[in-house]
Amino acid sequence: MALFSSYRLGNIALSNRIVMAPMTRSRAVGGVPNDLMREYYTQRASAGLIITEGIAPSPNGLGYARIPGIFSAEQVEGWRGITRSVHAAGGRIVAQFMHVGRIAHPLNLPAGARIVAPSAVRPEGQMYTDPEGLQPYPVPEAMTDADLRATREELVQAARNAVEAGFDAIELHGANGYLLEQFLHPHTNRRTDAYGGSAENRARFVAEVARASADAIGAERVGIRLSPYNTFNDLPPHDAVAEQYATLAQSLKGLLYVHLVSNPHEGFEATARAIREGFGGPIIVNGGFSRESAQTAVDAGQADLVSFGRPFISNPDLVSRMRKGADLTAPQFQSFYTPGPQGYVDYPAL
Repeated sequence: MALFSSYRLGNIALSNRIVMAPMTRSRAVGGVPNDLMREYYTQRASAGLIITEGIAPSPNGLGYARIPGIFSAEQVEGWRGITRSVHAAGGRIVAQFMHVGRIAHPLNLPAGARIVAPSAVRPEGQMYTDPEGLQPYPVPEAMTDADLRATREELVQAARNAVEAGFDAIELHGANGYLLEQFLHPHTNRRTDAYGGSAENRARFVAEVARASADAIGAERVGIRLSPYNTFNDLPPHDAVAEQYATLAQSLKGLLYVHLVSNPHEGFEATARAIREGFGGPIIVNGGFSRESAQTAVDAGQADLVSFGRPFISNPDLVSRMRKGADLTAPQFQSFYTPGPQGYVDYPAL
């Protein structure tokens, strides 16, 4: 099956086309990658490519409890131990940069960090905090021109830090309702300057971050994740999705890949085609795939690689199990985000 064949992604040689999707696991106590995380990623190194959980590029990007960063020397050194271990086990690993924007709470942020977003639009709902449990989201600060410049530079510096830490590439998290997607969505982007008001303007910040990151470390080391028709994190449906992503795709040409989150919306397939045609490079698809449906997506030219999330949580040897057609272990949902090894590194391989 082509799913298990080797693939060359830019300059990265992959042993198969099965990708471990980015998944928040909340094990980075103090925001620093640790030995427990090193064991977790190394156990899953048989994936053709690992994309890490969302990594904060700056203190302002943290948002959730126990999220790792890559903005301090200690964090870079922690990630270096992880990349070395994954490479030694034959794997390839990409750092996903997740700036959460408005999806944050002060109790999860270090002193001096701010909650910033394209516009001052408070999300509905609550966020878990270690000190005080569930808390309502606050209203974020609308980003000034100085904030835009600073945030771009934070992401670019994070890209340089990722290369220093030994990652094969980076992935910009432009999906799931976080900062970059907040710029793409008219509900969260109500700006009247050059960064809001039209599909081209809403795409501007994302395109600038992608281009600046590519200039810093090479376009062959920069991918991006997108989720058209996403409603997660309080993003209501709107009518400009197809135009928005067709416009954005043109500005992403030359990047390593686009990682596309599937959606049941009736307009998704046409929008996905427009992204593939406008971008013109490798596509990773994600979203509830089985071995069979993943192979169908590759055979149909809808994707070059397929990413799997939850199956990798409870099956560190997922590639081997899929190759053999073996049963998959079900995950323990209650331990997805708890600290410690239980439900993290204690799932058995065949």
